[in-house]
Amino acid sequence: MKRTRYWWIIAVAAIVALLASVAQARAQGASGNGGVAQYSGLSAAQRANLLGIARDTWKFYGVDVDPATNLPMDNLTFAGGSATPTSEGHYTSAANIGVYLWAVVSARDLGLINEEQAKDRVQATLTEVSHLQRYDGFLYQWYDTTNGDVLLNPGQGDCTPGTAPTNNNCFFLSNVDNGWYASGLIVVRQAMPELAHLADSLIAPMNFGIFYDNRAETHCNTNPAITGNQPTGQMFGGYYVGLPPYQGNNAAQYYYHNGAFYSDPRISAYIGMGLKQMPGNVWWRSWRELPPPAPFTDCQSTDPDFSWQGQWPMGGSWQTYTDPQSGQQFPVWEGHYTYPGSNLTFIPTYSGGMFEAMMPNLVVPETSWGTSSFGLADARTVQVQIKYATQQLHDKVWGMSPSSTADDSGGYSGYGVEGLAFPYYGTGANASHPNEGLSQCHGCATEDVVTPHASFIALDVAPQQAYDNIAALRADYPGLYGADGFFDAVNPTTGAVGHRDLVLDQSMIMAALDNALNNRAIQRDFARDPVSWAARTYLSLEKMSL
Repeated sequence: MKRTRYWWIIAVAAIVALLASVAQARAQGASGNGGVAQYSGLSAAQRANLLGIARDTWKFYGVDVDPATNLPMDNLTFAGGSATPTSEGHYTSAANIGVYLWAVVSARDLGLINEEQAKDRVQATLTEVSHLQRYDGFLYQWYDTTNGDVLLNPGQGDCTPGTAPTNNNCFFLSNVDNGWYASGLIVVRQAMPELAHLADSLIAPMNFGIFYDNRAETHCNTNPAITGNQPTGQMFGGYYVGLPPYQGNNAAQYYYHNGAFYSDPRISAYIGMGLKQMPGNVWWRSWRELPPPAPFTDCQSTDPDFSWQGQWPMGGSWQTYTDPQSGQQFPVWEGHYTYPGSNLTFIPTYSGGMFEAMMPNLVVPETSWGTSSFGLADARTVQVQIKYATQQLHDKVWGMSPSSTADDSGGYSGYGVEGLAFPYYGTGANASHPNEGLSQCHGCATEDVVTPHASFIALDVAPQQAYDNIAALRADYPGLYGADGFFDAVNPTTGAVGHRDLVLDQSMIMAALDNALNNRAIQRDFARDPVSWAARTYLSLEKMSL
């Protein structure tokens, strides 16, 4: 009896120790994941197929990086499905450089290159970047990949040093492009600690505060006391070096704001707030949907009339949020669009494109931290894309997003689910004459081209539906897939293909595959970085009307 009790005590102690070790391992795993949820939803066979696509896609970078500078070229064209490039886009941008860094890290994570090869590639590119002309660490709009000089525009020649500042691309710093550039540096310094010092040296001079409109705010959507009735507290679309926004007549160049928050420029808000260079105001003052006049008497006649937007009137309500940093309170329009004839509610993008909505989720774990905010909005975006393409357009595949044209002209255009098939009354829409579109803008994009990158960025929120669509794209349009993976565009009705690859779109595919096949690796890199505190805090705080 005593011996039995002894062994029973030993067994219980062993079980307790085992449970404790499992709990400790889980805690360590959660800490290492930075609070990023575990990824699942794909079978072993599906994972193997996607890894094969990643292997093919990575071949693109063997040709795309310009050997003269180690900078990624914007695009390669393989006219007629040629096995080798028929033309090369010898220009690049801040965004191209940032997403190329994701792609190298992803290739390393997926075993397509080894650690040393990844290090050599990233170090070579960042060393070149450190010698490029920059402004306070920020990159200009375009660079010539053959010599690293700043370009006015692709095909229009290098900028002339020493000329007086003006509002062209020789002096323009894009807010969103530099957000993507910074995201690449953040991923590198977490994924490749041996290069953290180099990434840190490039991040250190950057102050995203230059993109923030810090002029006086009101409780209205705009401030009528400022010329142009400006939506202060939001981000400017960019910054002109030598022409700061608050001096002389420069203000006219800064009327455009990245005010539609469910779009790719929100990456700059995540990073700008995370670096404590922008206040929390930018989160609350930016618009999820283009709002009705704020709920105060003095705002009714001064706030902009957005009755022209795709869906008006819309459901929703004004909610008051207290900023966790300043304690200031903000009225926020928590609205939604509703897919006509259904109860599917969603947050629109400006022109209905998928990367507008979901590109930030490749880096920032919105699906983990924003289950009642942007993570939920990401999932609804995919549902809208699928529903509209299959039920309204009767296409075999879905996934509309800005991409190359579905031909070999080398063109690029906007494509998105705008809901052009639904009623649109126009300016002055009301309950009797409602607008029922699916994007904020009507007629800003067309609905006749599908791009593969859209399916890959959907893998995070709809694994099976995205995988099935990827498989359908490859099976139903065999000319869409080449030696370097998917080409950029197909017309789902005619089958016409745009035999072109963009480093932006290929890199979205690489990062999406790393997240899907390696337990959200790119998201976890971001989550480990100190800058991520702002995204985690604000995403978890907000509850959208969805």
